[in-house]
Amino acid sequence: MEHVVRRYRKLVFLTWFLTLDLIMFGAFVRLTDSGLGCPDWPGCYGNVTPLGASTHIEQAVQAMPYGAVSFSKAWIEMIHRYAGSILGMLIIGIVFMAWRYRQQLGRTPLLATVTLVAVCIQGAFGAWTVTHRLMPLVVTSHLLGGMFLLSLMTWLAAREKTHSPIGAGARRWRPWMAAGLALLFLQIALGGWVSTNYAALACMDFPTCHGQWLPEMDFRGGYSLVRGLGVLPSGEMISQSALTAIHWVHRNFAFVVFIYLAIMGWIMQREPGLRGPARLLLCLLLAQLFTGLTTIFFQWPLLIAVLHNGGAAGLTLASVTLLVRLSRAERAKIPA
Repeated sequence: MEHVVRRYRKLVFLTWFLTLDLIMFGAFVRLTDSGLGCPDWPGCYGNVTPLGASTHIEQAVQAMPYGAVSFSKAWIEMIHRYAGSILGMLIIGIVFMAWRYRQQLGRTPLLATVTLVAVCIQGAFGAWTVTHRLMPLVVTSHLLGGMFLLSLMTWLAAREKTHSPIGAGARRWRPWMAAGLALLFLQIALGGWVSTNYAALACMDFPTCHGQWLPEMDFRGGYSLVRGLGVLPSGEMISQSALTAIHWVHRNFAFVVFIYLAIMGWIMQREPGLRGPARLLLCLLLAQLFTGLTTIFFQWPLLIAVLHNGGAAGLTLASVTLLVRLSRAERAKIPA
């Protein structure tokens, strides 16, 4: 029985790690404008790899040298799809083991099954991202789906970790941490909306925007959801004031999330069983503030932008870990 438990844990942690990596690579795909590197799905011009699509890609490059299609972008997009497929197969393996060995593992396979459903939905959004030509609502939903999948995998992984005892009194912070996670997801959604609308550089100064605390902003245009990339529902090009509204809301709501999660992390790092993820949360908040400001001052360098997305993923996994441990505070020192 012990070898079954060890294999299951190794599979869970491997899948969790790949999920985190895939989110980071997904940000790289988006930030390098490679989302339409292969403008069909699931293959590349009907081929398994860009090698078989070389003629089509070359024709697309000749027609639009600086367009969405190139050999490098095609490979970036397809590698992302390959990694997503591997992730799906690993999750199928987790579900199989969770059901096959549920008595030996001593827990319900429900969470693993929900994770499988989530990765299938995430795959569908990946396809819709291409077929809907990078529609901002679809791309942002794809990002949120990735963070939700990471949350489920973190939950699965947290159940396999032991930790120091947690006092029963710490459970009172559980609803507060749940609220913090909800705020974080809202901020990630706002950040995804900034990224998918290419509004990261809509404000080039800080802490003001265009030299004003309240610049001219078009919230209605900026937050109209059902529309194509770079256009309004009417078909007009999206205005600078709309992009400013998108950027301004994400920037200022970040301070609300920062203060709230910093207070939660500071409180919970006093508890030995919560100290590790709480300190990780505090460190990542500082790193996220740094990468966010660097993105503005250095005009959105690729590495920093990818790290900013990775920081959001890190905050998610730290917050979920804290929430899981708080939920099982009275059962510390056993697989949580």
